[in-house]
Amino acid sequence: MKKLNFAGFSHRSKGNAKVIGLLVAVLVLSVLLLLGNFIYLNIVTGYDSQYAAHTGELRVLSQGFTRNANEAMSGNEWGFGDLERTRENFALHWSALHQGDEPNDLPPAPEAVQEAMSKVEQTWGSLEQHVKTVLASEKIATLLGRVGSDVMESLPHLQVDYEEVVEILLTNRAPLAQVSAAQQQLLLIERILTSVSRLMAGEADSAQASDRFARDTLLFSRILRGMLDGDSALEIPRITDTEAREHLQRIVDEFQTISDSVEQVISGVPELIQGREAVDNLYGDSQKLLDDTTELSSAFAALAETRQIHTWAGAGLSALIILSLVLIGYVSLRTSRKNLDEIKARDKRNQTAIWRLLEEMEPLSEGDLTVMTTVTEDFTGTIADSINQSIDQLRGVVAAINQISLEVASAAQETQATADNLAEASDHQAQEIAGVSAAINQMTQSINQVSTNASESAAVAERSVAIASRGSEVVQSTITGMGNIREQIQDTSKRLKRLGESSQEIGDIISLIDDIADQTNILALNAAIQAAMAGEAGRGFAVVADEVQRLAERSQAATKQIEGLVHTIQTDTHEAVISMEQTTTEVVQGANLAQNAGVALKEIEQVSQNLAALIEDIYSAARQQASSATHISSTMRVIQDITSQTSTGTATTAQSIGGLAEMAAEMRRSVSGFKLPASA
Repeated sequence: MKKLNFAGFSHRSKGNAKVIGLLVAVLVLSVLLLLGNFIYLNIVTGYDSQYAAHTGELRVLSQGFTRNANEAMSGNEWGFGDLERTRENFALHWSALHQGDEPNDLPPAPEAVQEAMSKVEQTWGSLEQHVKTVLASEKIATLLGRVGSDVMESLPHLQVDYEEVVEILLTNRAPLAQVSAAQQQLLLIERILTSVSRLMAGEADSAQASDRFARDTLLFSRILRGMLDGDSALEIPRITDTEAREHLQRIVDEFQTISDSVEQVISGVPELIQGREAVDNLYGDSQKLLDDTTELSSAFAALAETRQIHTWAGAGLSALIILSLVLIGYVSLRTSRKNLDEIKARDKRNQTAIWRLLEEMEPLSEGDLTVMTTVTEDFTGTIADSINQSIDQLRGVVAAINQISLEVASAAQETQATADNLAEASDHQAQEIAGVSAAINQMTQSINQVSTNASESAAVAERSVAIASRGSEVVQSTITGMGNIREQIQDTSKRLKRLGESSQEIGDIISLIDDIADQTNILALNAAIQAAMAGEAGRGFAVVADEVQRLAERSQAATKQIEGLVHTIQTDTHEAVISMEQTTTEVVQGANLAQNAGVALKEIEQVSQNLAALIEDIYSAARQQASSATHISSTMRVIQDITSQTSTGTATTAQSIGGLAEMAAEMRRSVSGFKLPASA
C-alpha cells in the first residue's frame, strides 16, 4: 500500500510540540511549587497565629498573679481560687508552647525562639514556687481574715460595753482597782485592734504584732475573768453590781470567738509570713515574666517576618505561571496558523484526486468488475490501491456465489425430495400409531373392568370371611350352651337319683309306720279284750281302746296310700333318670356335631381368606396393568403428537428447502449483473 507523505508537516509539528511540552512542564512544576508554598505558608501562618494567641494570654496572665495573691493574703477566699485558676491557665498555655497542642495540631515552639522560651521557663519556675507558697497559706490567711473581720466587728461593741461598765462603776463609787481594770480593758481593746490591723495588712513587724495580739488577748481574758470572779494576784475585786455584771457577761460571750482563734492565729503566723514574703517576691517575678513573655512574643513575630521570602517566591512562581501560559498560547497560535495554510493546500490537492478516483469508480457502480483505479502519489493513492484489492476480492466472491448457488439449488432439490418422502412416512406412522393407541385404549378399558370385578369379588370374599367368622362364633356359642345344658341335665339326674333314694327311705319309714300301726291295732285289740274282761270298770278304757284301734286302722290305710305314691314317685323318677341319660347322650352328640360344624366353618373361613387374598392380588395386578396401559396410552398419544409434529415439520422443511432453492436462484439472478473479466 502507498504511504502518505507528511514528512515536512510532521517535522514542524514535532518541533512545536516539544516547545509546548517544555512550557507545559514548566507550568505544571510552577503550579505545584506555588501550591506547596501556599500550603506551607497557610500552615505556618496558622501556627504563628496560635503562638501569638498563647503568648498574648501569657502576658495578660502574668499580671494577674500579683493582684490575685494580694487579694488572697488579705483573707479573701475567692482570691485563692482566682490565683489557682491563673496558675492553671498559665501552665496550660505554656504547655501548648513548650510541648505542643495535639488537639489543635500545634507543634512545640520552633528552635528559633528557644532562647526566649528558656527565659520564660526560668522565670515561670520561680514565680510558680511563690504562687504555691501563697496557696499553701490559704488556711491561715482565710482564718486571719475571718478573725480580723470578727474583731473589727465585735471590738467596737466591747468598747461600748466597757464604757458602760466604767460609767456604772463610777456612778456606784466602786473601788479604784475595779475602775482601773475596766479602763485598762479599753486600752487592751485598742491594742488588739492595732495588732490585728497590722497582721491583716501584712506589715514587716507581723511577728511582733502576732505576739502582742496573743499577750493582749490573754491579758484581756484574765482581767475580764477577774472582774467577774475576782483575782487576788491582779488585785481586782469581784464586781457585784448586777447591771455591770450583765455587761461583763455579754463581753465574755462576744470575746469568746476571738479567744478561741488565738492559738490558730499564733501557730499560723510563720506560714502567713512566708506567704507575705512570697507575695513580695511575686512583684519582681511578675514584672520579669511580663518582660520575658513580651520578648517571646517579639521572637515569634520576628520568626513570621523571616518567612517573607516564601511570599516573594509565591509571587515569582505566579509570574512564571502567567509567562508560561502566554508563551504556550503564542506558540500554539503560531503553529495553528502555519498548519492552516498547509492544510488548505493539501485539501485542494486531495479534492482533485478524489474527483479523479470517483470518475474511475463510476463503471463499478454498474456492476463492471473489470475496471481498475489508478494508483498515484496523492493521498487517494492508498485508497485506490485498497479499492483495487477490494475489486479483486469482490470478483472472487461473485464467482463463488455463482458456483455455490448452483450447488445449493441442486442440494435443495434433493433435500426437498427426501423431505417429501419423510412427510409421507410420518403421516403413515401417525395413522399406525393412532390404531395402536385405540387398541391400547380398548385394552385399558377391559383391564379396568377386570379390576372393577376383582374389586367387587374381593369385597364379596371379605363378606364371606366375615359371615364364616360369625358362624364359627355362633357354633362355638352353641357348643358352649350344649355343654351347659349337659351339665344341668347331669345335675338334674343326680338330683332325681337322690329323690329316688329319698323315696326309698320314705318307703322304709312307711313300712315302719305300718308295722307300728299293726302292733298298735293288736295292742288295742288286747286292750279291748282286757276292758271287756274288766266289766264296767274297764268300759272307759274300752272306748279308748276302740279309738286307738280306729287310729291304727286309719294309719295303716294312709300308710298304704303313701306307699302307693312313693312307688309311683320311684317309678317316675327312674323313668326321668333314664330320659335324662338319653338327653345327655343326645346333647353330647349335638355338641360333637356342632364342633364338627365349627371346624367346617373354620375351614370355610380360611378358604374365604385365601380366596380374598387371591382376589386382592388379582385386583392389584389388574390395577397395575390398567395403570401401565394408561401410561402406554399416554405415551402413544405423545408419540402420535410427536409424529404429527414431525410430519408437519417435515412438510415445513420441504417448503423451506423449496424456498431455499428459490433463494439460490434469486441469488444467481442478483449476481448475474456483475461483469467478470472472463466474460468481458
